[in-house]
Amino acid sequence: MELTFFQGLWFMLIFVLIAGYFVLDGFDLGSGVLYPFVAKGDTEKAVVRRSIGPVWDGNEVWLLTAGGALFAAFPAAYATTFSGFYLAIMLVLFGLIVRAVSLEYRGHDPKWGRLWDGCFFVGSLVPALLFGVAVGNVFAGIPMDANGDYSGFPLLGLISPFTLLCGLLGLAMFMAQGAAWLSLKAPKPSDLQARAAKLRLPLQIAAVVLFALVSVYALAVIQPAMDPALGALRWVFAVLVLAGIGVSLFFSLKKQCDLGAFIAQSASAFMLVGLLATSMFPNFVVASAESVGASLTAMNASSSELTLMWMTIITCVGLPLVLLYHVIIYRTFRGRVSDEDLAHY
Repeated sequence: MELTFFQGLWFMLIFVLIAGYFVLDGFDLGSGVLYPFVAKGDTEKAVVRRSIGPVWDGNEVWLLTAGGALFAAFPAAYATTFSGFYLAIMLVLFGLIVRAVSLEYRGHDPKWGRLWDGCFFVGSLVPALLFGVAVGNVFAGIPMDANGDYSGFPLLGLISPFTLLCGLLGLAMFMAQGAAWLSLKAPKPSDLQARAAKLRLPLQIAAVVLFALVSVYALAVIQPAMDPALGALRWVFAVLVLAGIGVSLFFSLKKQCDLGAFIAQSASAFMLVGLLATSMFPNFVVASAESVGASLTAMNASSSELTLMWMTIITCVGLPLVLLYHVIIYRTFRGRVSDEDLAHY
């Protein structure tokens, strides 16, 4: 079965949407995980919440869009992942809901402030960790029956040394982005800004170490079947992942440029998803050795060409509007958080 133009296009677009979520909601989740460690006192905690308050809900749209696009373009892959990872997905949704509720209630309900602070942390940590675990599973392979349904143990069957490493890598990348974002948005000079800036280096080192461990484990133990035609592109993405972190460190240590450090760290996260896409192509879900069914690919899991064509037309209209929305929001709320911004946080 040969890959068609629209199948290849939508394989790429699905990963572009995932990369958009990884970058945009990545610093939101990372800020939430760092929340109890960098923010001391109600004012600093309000600054952290205010830094993501105007943008977090728009950033989550990329996750919803990626899920909807997967459902429409590759329904078989959607069915297998969302049914097989049902408990994990419910935990992620629970975390995102708890995070949203805590952000809304914390500033208006100081009596229960500690509870909402804990919910904000847990609601950020759980998705940040489980997203990487899920990616590790679809990359390494899951057991599937002849119908393409997941046939392993719920949740526990998804946990392995490799998937945990992937989860920790995703968590480290999110936290490094969160530290870069908080150092960009917190008042300068301030203790909060200094703490966030100080955390960038150890978190970036942790991300590099985990990236190396995941790469070695994947190549030496998992040994995935990767498209040889994309070998050079995979090397480019791998180098760019490390280069992005290196440039972020340069801006942090030499130039003292918080914006440059954040942009470079975000670019590294985007390139990491690009490396994943080129490593998996054309697979969406890899079948493990004990599977009865075959891997789900862009060819055997896709909708009709007509459906993919209309999705492309709709995307050409809708995606520029979404990007315009983000430009307006980030331009409106640009700059560091001031005392006047904390009224409702």
